[in-house]
Amino acid sequence: MSTSGTPQHSTAPAPGPARRRRIGVLVSVALFAYALDQVSKVLVVAHLENHAPVALLGDWLSLQASRNAGAAFSMGQALTVVFTVIAAIVIAVICRIAKKLFSLPWALALGLLLGGALGNLTDRVLRSPGIFRGAVVDFVAVRYFAVFNLADSAIVCGGVLVVVLSFLGTSPDGRREREGAAPGAAAERAGAAEKTGGA
Repeated sequence: MSTSGTPQHSTAPAPGPARRRRIGVLVSVALFAYALDQVSKVLVVAHLENHAPVALLGDWLSLQASRNAGAAFSMGQALTVVFTVIAAIVIAVICRIAKKLFSLPWALALGLLLGGALGNLTDRVLRSPGIFRGAVVDFVAVRYFAVFNLADSAIVCGGVLVVVLSFLGTSPDGRREREGAAPGAAAERAGAAEKTGGA
């Protein structure tokens, strides 16, 4: 209140809503994807390996256990150690990005990538024929396509979502590219107005 007795209102702008880190969402999605992948592989090894394929949609979709020492589509069978290192690097990069993660869609995407990478990395580290040389368990067979697992599906879904978010200009910290460009555009408009006024 001023000395004249009239109330004096503050002109300070009201603070915006506090941004929340989405690390919890990332971790939850990653743990769910990882657990689902590992449980499915345990069941496949116990009930499908060395057994006839189980048809789900005729010849188009079936469950059949196979071991893959390479990457997707069984490429690079002799490069298991390389793929193990790549998966470890991907996990490290995701953990680094998580420090500035405020976007919910990005948390979902990175959680899927992290869970899938951890799922296949576990196979490469612990399964036969040896540590860091293990073969990944695949079991979803699509005719004319490939045999894959749930970790592969999580990685693909997460990767597609990352591409979409990048295309839309959304960054992991929740900001859009055009927001960063807005101050520059405003400055240009202000400069143009000054020139017009001085003409």
